[in-house]
Amino acid sequence: MSKLPAPLFRWPRTYPRSRGLLAALALCLAVSPVQAGDWAQFRGPNASGIASDSGPLPTEFSFEHNVRWAVPLGDGIASPIIVGDRVFVTAMSGPETFAVYGIDFDSGKILWQTELPTGTLPPITQPNSHASSTPASDGDRVYVYVSTLGLMAFDAADGHQVWRHKLPLPAYLMDWGAAVSPIVYKDLVIFDQDDDLNPYLLAVDAKTGVEHWKTPRPEMLAGYSVPVLCEAGGRTDLVVAGSGKLKGYDPATGKELWTCNTLLRTIMTTPVVRDGVIYISVQSYGDTDRVLKFALLEWKDTNQDGKLTKAELPKEFEERFDKADVNRDGFLAGEELDTAFQSPSNMTGGGSIVQAIKGGGSGDVTETHVLWNLQKSKAPSNMSSPLLTNGRLFLVKRGGLSACFDGKTGETIWERKRIKNLGEYYASPVAADGKIFAINDAGIMVVLADAPEVKVLSKNDMGATCLATPAIARGSIFIRTREKLFRI
Repeated sequence: MSKLPAPLFRWPRTYPRSRGLLAALALCLAVSPVQAGDWAQFRGPNASGIASDSGPLPTEFSFEHNVRWAVPLGDGIASPIIVGDRVFVTAMSGPETFAVYGIDFDSGKILWQTELPTGTLPPITQPNSHASSTPASDGDRVYVYVSTLGLMAFDAADGHQVWRHKLPLPAYLMDWGAAVSPIVYKDLVIFDQDDDLNPYLLAVDAKTGVEHWKTPRPEMLAGYSVPVLCEAGGRTDLVVAGSGKLKGYDPATGKELWTCNTLLRTIMTTPVVRDGVIYISVQSYGDTDRVLKFALLEWKDTNQDGKLTKAELPKEFEERFDKADVNRDGFLAGEELDTAFQSPSNMTGGGSIVQAIKGGGSGDVTETHVLWNLQKSKAPSNMSSPLLTNGRLFLVKRGGLSACFDGKTGETIWERKRIKNLGEYYASPVAADGKIFAINDAGIMVVLADAPEVKVLSKNDMGATCLATPAIARGSIFIRTREKLFRI
């Protein structure tokens, strides 16, 4: 655990500084541990997208209709989380200033706002933001990741920074930028950083930030899948989707328990788990022969001569370049480029898949635990994660195309049916109160009936770009547009 940076802390707006101690004590009494009905991490309980206890939810709303409150924020695409009577969210409040907010659930008042200087930020590819990692909370603290600062813990009551665990700056061949989110399991904060240079899975002590275990993932390429927990075979496994492989780990030690080698090159979606079964949908551009080499030649070979120079790649990869340049001619081409940045033991390519995999295995479960596998399906999105509700696996993708499959059998219920809402879908669908909520990048949210057929109930304009997955808690939908948070 490294020395804390000096936060630009702002005291709660409802209390003067001279009464700071009383304010902190009052706030502490209001914060409670995570309970049923909370939405304490990316996509809620175990990243399922399902609200466990939501209450009735509105069908008709907009950026000016049925709004309980709206809070202006800086730029960001991280989702809000809700624990007790607090809403937590992050933003870039300045060009090199990162902010964490504690907001009152009922009134929308900002109770505290803690700002930290980020230092010089690495390049990212739009529409990503440097405030893209969704926080997680155990009720006592809020856990946040920023690429230049690492993992951090903030007191949920008053926002003061408790610890910081410095991490290596992630490196991306395509300059995508960081966007992974932590989770909390028992007394651990777990974080998966799959980048193109030094991928790893990490657990730190939630109280101190001290490393508990760290497991390298050398076969992985850059990806953004959030870890999920799977109870099967008499144990709880930590499951992480990555390039070519879905893996299960012991959450107490980080030891790899099993691997299912059925995934694709680029993984940006998060699995969902139900009754010991892991469901995942992935689209990775190109076919099975499109390994990383061909993506690099398409996007990084600026003069299109079929080979790469060191100048065409981010400087973080210079050492890898030198090792791969066997003939020392200053270029990577042919066989040199095949495995320069992709593991020779994991030369997986592109395509589209929808799969159900039984948890609780041991060793290589590729041939034994795949319950069903839809290969070459046109249903998956490269960004939006699947939603399993009422036994049906629902997907939505670019152009407002949806699909639905039977969770037990994989049988198609419908495929490529429009939900009357064009655009890109970076946010993942969520569900509660017999409804499915899906929002596109233009900020238009479609409300669908949670039914075995496509039934659009409403279309709702939130008035601004939206990439963040909505949150649901206690009869309210929380929608984070690029620079504002709404409670509907």
